Amino acid sequence: MREQSIAQRVGNRSGIHDQRRGSGMTQRPVRRSAGKTESLGARVRALLNYVPIILKLVLAVVVGALIFAGYRAAAAASFFQIRKVEVQGNLRASGEDVKALVRREVGKTGVWRADLAEISAELERLPWIRVAVVSRVLPDGIRVRLTERQPRAVVRMASGRFLWVDDDAVLLGEMLPTDQMPAFFLRGWNEEGGEHARKENSERVTKFMALLHEWSNAGIAERVSEVNLNDLRDVRAQLAGDDSQIEVRLGSQDFPKRLKDALNVLDEHRQTPRGPFISYIDLSQGKRAIVGFMSGAHTTRDGSDITTQPSGQDPKATRNAGQPERNDERPPGATDRKRQRERGANRNETNTEQRPRRVRAT
Repeated sequence: MREQSIAQRVGNRSGIHDQRRGSGMTQRPVRRSAGKTESLGARVRALLNYVPIILKLVLAVVVGALIFAGYRAAAAASFFQIRKVEVQGNLRASGEDVKALVRREVGKTGVWRADLAEISAELERLPWIRVAVVSRVLPDGIRVRLTERQPRAVVRMASGRFLWVDDDAVLLGEMLPTDQMPAFFLRGWNEEGGEHARKENSERVTKFMALLHEWSNAGIAERVSEVNLNDLRDVRAQLAGDDSQIEVRLGSQDFPKRLKDALNVLDEHRQTPRGPFISYIDLSQGKRAIVGFMSGAHTTRDGSDITTQPSGQDPKATRNAGQPERNDERPPGATDRKRQRERGANRNETNTEQRPRRVRAT
């Protein structure tokens, strides 16, 4: 027969579990202690827990104050006074002017406290300097790296001085005898100053660079001495060399073609007796060329039609404006007969005695 074993139940409500719970200690509620002494002590202990944090904050403030005081003392010390200034990248800018400005600004504060941005802005106001990068070389040095402006045109001022300008219409300095001569000069600069004048001058430089490029490509830039851009709608070119007294009026557009046509007209008129007396060629309208002469007349050229009209340059020609030119040519011998009559009249007035007539022998 099989033996049957009955398993003992563990952990039931009435068995061993109850015995364990019964044999163990029972949890009792903690009695609250009441009283002023105990509550004040607890508060004091809570405050003491924050003492290390407060000490740390005070210590940090003290250390920061000491560092700031040390910085002020170190910056003002002679150890950081300016002694060396290094300038790089100056080809046209005056290195002495740069060093003098840096020493003047840094001498007030010392190298350690120098305002590098302010020094850079002051340097960029000097001629030829476009960008200035300033850095410290501790303990007593300053390094300046320059990027100079590029000269683009030479401007003839009202005083007769010739000054270089860059793309931003900034006057750089006088043209030196050792500088490479430009193809031609720029005239008509606004010297008043201000934003409006700067904008006008910037447009003039842009127009000048375009004319220089176009005329150089056309091979006619060397025949121009200077270009007058006082009015951008009435561009005028003064010729060079033997034609330096001739002005070409080009108007406001199509400058390469008009200048080339004007030079062709000039070369044709140079072969005539009146060629040396040409004073201007007007092609501002673009369709016809008007040739003006020093004698007061100007010739209008339109294809093969050439007419002579009085000019406003001569006072006598101004009075006769609109009338045909009078032909002063006389037939041969007319001048001699007129002079003989005048001499005979003078003899009759001066000689009062009647002379005997000669009898010719037959």
